[in-house]
Amino acid sequence: MENTQTRFFTYDKLKLHDGRDFGPVTLAYETYGELNEAKDNAILVFHALSGSQHVYGFNPEVPGVGKRWNEECQTGWWEGFVGPGKTIDTDRFFVVCANYLGGCYGTTGPSSINPATGKEWGGDFPHIAFGDIVDSQLPLFAELGIETFHAAIGSSLGGMLLMNFAARYPQKVRRVIPVACGLESTTLTRVHNLEQILAIENDPNFCNGHYYDGPAPLRGLALARMVSHKTFVSLRAMEERMTDRCEQEQDEFSWYKIKTPLESYILHQGRKFVRRFDANSYLYLVAGWTHFNLARDLGTADYNEVFKDCKHQDYLVFSIDSDCCFYPDEQEHLRSKLVEAGIKTEFVTVHSDKGHDSFLLEPELYAEPIRRMLEK
Repeated sequence: MENTQTRFFTYDKLKLHDGRDFGPVTLAYETYGELNEAKDNAILVFHALSGSQHVYGFNPEVPGVGKRWNEECQTGWWEGFVGPGKTIDTDRFFVVCANYLGGCYGTTGPSSINPATGKEWGGDFPHIAFGDIVDSQLPLFAELGIETFHAAIGSSLGGMLLMNFAARYPQKVRRVIPVACGLESTTLTRVHNLEQILAIENDPNFCNGHYYDGPAPLRGLALARMVSHKTFVSLRAMEERMTDRCEQEQDEFSWYKIKTPLESYILHQGRKFVRRFDANSYLYLVAGWTHFNLARDLGTADYNEVFKDCKHQDYLVFSIDSDCCFYPDEQEHLRSKLVEAGIKTEFVTVHSDKGHDSFLLEPELYAEPIRRMLEK
């Protein structure tokens, strides 16, 4: 497996959606392949909620991230999709992916140092919208010399960021590939997200986000992940991943005792997650997801207005029939609004028993439509 490394780009100031100036901003990013002389072979990737800039290859460490960059992070999260000769062929394309503003894998976030205090930002980090995350990456694209991307692709939460980018900056991308996402957060999503936010906020170690010099709110983060994990995998896939082990640590319950492999499995998912992610970053990104509404981001309620400058774009929309994080009707809603606006749109339903996580696990189900789109 090819070794890769994270690079860093820092600039002075970003204007946030609330009008305030924030900075300096550092972006952690990775690139693969070579940008051609015409600078027209670049592909932009937006990662999922708990993903990172590390899409492909093996990256043993990221400076400043510490133990959070563990074995789960070291292999590229989209190894099956990206690389020489793969669906997104790095022998032909220059692939770019950046960790999000508010993240915890090297980009400026709540665990970064606030230059005004010399301590971590913690709960003083500004509330961010998805448009802020998109805007934070624009200086990086300019630094790399990319005016227009050949294509951009995003899955799950990354798909919503992709839609924000493509609609607000239509001149910067020609082919748009959203995977398992929607145009706005749904009622069910907002309920699930509030449960996760409350789990973290109610952990006694949370301390309004200022916990970096003491114990972290691990129980709250673990519970938040358990709430979300059940939407990422299908029940069948969950059953297949379970072992016969039924165990719990002594301090997790007092009265209740774990008795089934299902309970042990979901508890294990929460425990495992807290070793590689920061509670504040999770909170900020989930809150941004809760308030996502693409039409509102563009100051309208009319999706014809949202997509009025996107006539030159081609869209390839993927839906997963077993997805219960972003249900298929969300992608159908996305498709219908694109078609109503006169945008060239191809719609693919992936038949899978893996649920939402199919986009991570089954590259063969996505490969041919993506290749055709990239050849257009």
